[in-house]
Amino acid sequence: MAVTPEFPSDLLAGQEELHQIRSELLALLKRLPWSVVPLDGFSDTGGWRKVERPASPGWTEDEQAEVEKLRRRERELAVFVSGHRYWKEVATPDVVSARMLLKHVHEQRGAGD
Repeated sequence: MAVTPEFPSDLLAGQEELHQIRSELLALLKRLPWSVVPLDGFSDTGGWRKVERPASPGWTEDEQAEVEKLRRRERELAVFVSGHRYWKEVATPDVVSARMLLKHVHEQRGAGD
């Protein structure tokens, strides 16, 4: 794709929110215990790779609700972005390139600011 496409503002906004939601979800999942439900810790040193986990208190109902809310919004945005009417205007051979450009528009904007 030789020319950078002009993406519709709602598509750009949807993609940007999708990046934000995914970032929030990833940060939340990193903070939460490794198991949703309370589980004992374990250690497996007999395999090809040592695996250890401390005991997990599980997630609270609020934490579970927050993860579900973020995942639901992530799915909504992914469907919005991937099914946007703009993609029908892009020539078939250029769709993948245009999609990749859209995914990285926020990086180009950040570098230009």
